[in-house]
Amino acid sequence: MIAPATDGVIITVRVIPRAGRSGIVGVREGALLVRLKAPPVDGAANAELIEVLAEALSVAKRDITIASGFASKQKRVSISGITVDRAASRLPH
Repeated sequence: MIAPATDGVIITVRVIPRAGRSGIVGVREGALLVRLKAPPVDGAANAELIEVLAEALSVAKRDITIASGFASKQKRVSISGITVDRAASRLPH
């Protein structure tokens, strides 16, 4: 789920758009499970995913990019300026 990268980490994420409320709800099939209130239209869900992860990991939104899966429910998110240990301590296992 959390893998080291050159300048930070890569996190495998599975999103559930159009949920009742946004937040990290656990881990499913080796991916961080995140519910998003936003619909998957015009990048709204991706923008909300970045906000949710930035708040949970205490990093700036500019440090988070979607590396792959931009139009998919399964994504790989790159986060710079954070270690695997710090990310693991702030996210559910």
